[in-house]
Amino acid sequence: MTKTNKRLLVVDDDEQIRELLTFDIAQSGYVVDSAKDGEEGLKKALENNYDLILLDVMMPKMNGYDVCKNIRLVKPNVPILMLTAKGTISDKTEGFDCGADDYLVKPFDVQEVLLHIRALLRRLEPSCEQTNSKEVLRAGDIEILPDSLETVILDKKIKLTPTEFEILYCLMQHLNNPVTLATLLDEVWGYGSDEDVRMVRVHVGSLRQKIETDTRNPKYLHTVTNVGYKLTPFGILEDI
Repeated sequence: MTKTNKRLLVVDDDEQIRELLTFDIAQSGYVVDSAKDGEEGLKKALENNYDLILLDVMMPKMNGYDVCKNIRLVKPNVPILMLTAKGTISDKTEGFDCGADDYLVKPFDVQEVLLHIRALLRRLEPSCEQTNSKEVLRAGDIEILPDSLETVILDKKIKLTPTEFEILYCLMQHLNNPVTLATLLDEVWGYGSDEDVRMVRVHVGSLRQKIETDTRNPKYLHTVTNVGYKLTPFGILEDI
């Protein structure tokens, strides 16, 4: 077991699941706190500094969607992994719209949970690629600010969730070139799944809402049919 200073919060009203996750995540080297309902989870999330929060949806006192929304108002940068028995695309969309970064449907394998945890935490770690002098942080109308997870477009500062920032960062490194859904899954989430392309589309839609003045006629973030997405930071769209 490799020790780490990463501190996680598990919020789930199911005692068996909560204790299992807390034990197994701690066995993997993380420091873990837990909460038994939404109100307790929100209180702990706001009073303490966590590197990642695992959040159940269906809970007494306050559901996970409302907890997520309230956390995002105060701590927009902390990664949130939703854990739920509800797995339809509408349920996932609601979770992502609340600010969740990733989604796991119960029942799940603990190793799968750990995989998602590592992928989310990886985004917060500086990599060789991210410290390379060739990385693109400013182009045309768009500037990205890694330290604060913000983007500046035409002097307007926009706060992004960790996932929205990583998507924009990825697209910035491939300026004016189509980026496939598979590439986004690999570079942003660290894994690939045919089902999860829906997750990419939901997050891209949320990002587009924030950076575009007219989402029906986007200036910067364009869909490339049967491929993925393309960022044109100068607002000039070439043939796609």
